[in-house]
Amino acid sequence: MVARQKGLTLLAVVILTAGVIASPSEQQPGADAARAPAKRIVSLVPALTEMLFAIGAGPQVVAVSSFDDFPPDVKSLPRVGALLDPDIERILTLRPDLVITYGSQGSVEAQLTRAGIRTFSYRHGGIQAILLTLRDLGTITGRPSQAEGKAREIEAQFDSIRAAVRGSPRPRVLLVFGRQPQSLRQMYASGGVGFLNDILETAGGTNVFADVRQESVQPSQETILARAPDVIIEVRSGRADAATDILGERSAWSPLASIPAVRNGRIHFLSGAQYVVPGPRVGLAAEQIAKVLHPELSR
Repeated sequence: MVARQKGLTLLAVVILTAGVIASPSEQQPGADAARAPAKRIVSLVPALTEMLFAIGAGPQVVAVSSFDDFPPDVKSLPRVGALLDPDIERILTLRPDLVITYGSQGSVEAQLTRAGIRTFSYRHGGIQAILLTLRDLGTITGRPSQAEGKAREIEAQFDSIRAAVRGSPRPRVLLVFGRQPQSLRQMYASGGVGFLNDILETAGGTNVFADVRQESVQPSQETILARAPDVIIEVRSGRADAATDILGERSAWSPLASIPAVRNGRIHFLSGAQYVVPGPRVGLAAEQIAKVLHPELSR
C-alpha cells in the first residue's frame, strides 16, 4: 500500500485503507465527550483539521498531518505524519489532550490510549456523516454553537443547490477521483455511497455506479463502455494542470470514443482540495459541479 500511495490521491489511499464506511452512529467521538474541552489537538485527518478551523477551534490545534495545507494557518504548524506513517514519538512530545485519527488506525489509537490521551476516530461517510462530525467536534472542543452554525450553513448550501437543479435533466455521470496519468489504468471512481456520490446527486447528476453500494469502484474500460456516461468529471486535489497536460489527459479517453461523454466532448477536469476533502467546503464543491452539469446556472 505504501508503494502505491505516490500514484494515487490521498482520498483513494484513505478509502482503500479504511475499508469500511461509517454511518453517523458508528463514529466514535469518545464516550468522554462531557469532559473539559480539548485544548491541545493533534489532527492526522485533513478534513477534520479544516472542520476545526471552520468552527473556530484552530487555536487549539498544535500539529497536523503531512497532507494538511488548508486553511493557510496550518502551514506554520508541526507535521506529525499521516494515515500510513504517524510519528507517535513526536505526537507525544507535543503533549496533546486529543488526537484525531482515522478509523483504520487502531494500533495508533491503542498506543495513545495507553499514554492517557483520548482520540477521536474518523471514517469516511456521506454528507450527513460530515455534518455529524462537525457537531461532535463542536462538543469536544467546547464550540457547539459555532459547529451548529457551520453545519446549518452547509445544509442551506445543499438545499439551495437542490432547488436550483430541480426539474432539470439529470445526466449520467462518471465521477473519477484517481487514475494513472495519461492512461485509463488504475482508475478509481465514486460508487453509490459516500460524500462524492452525495455531492454528485445534489448537483443534479446521476452516478453511473449508483447501484454499487461502496465508496470506490475500480472500473474496467469494458464496464465504462457498458455504463455509457453522458458526462465524465475528474476531480483532483492539486492546482489546475497546464492546458497541454489537460489535453493529454483528455486524449487518454479516446479509446472510449463511442460513449456519449467522449463523443460529445463532455469531459471536465476540476482541481482543488474541496472536491476530494470531505470537510466544510463540500457545499462549494457541489455548487461548482452543479454548474458543470447545468451550465445555465452560470448565466
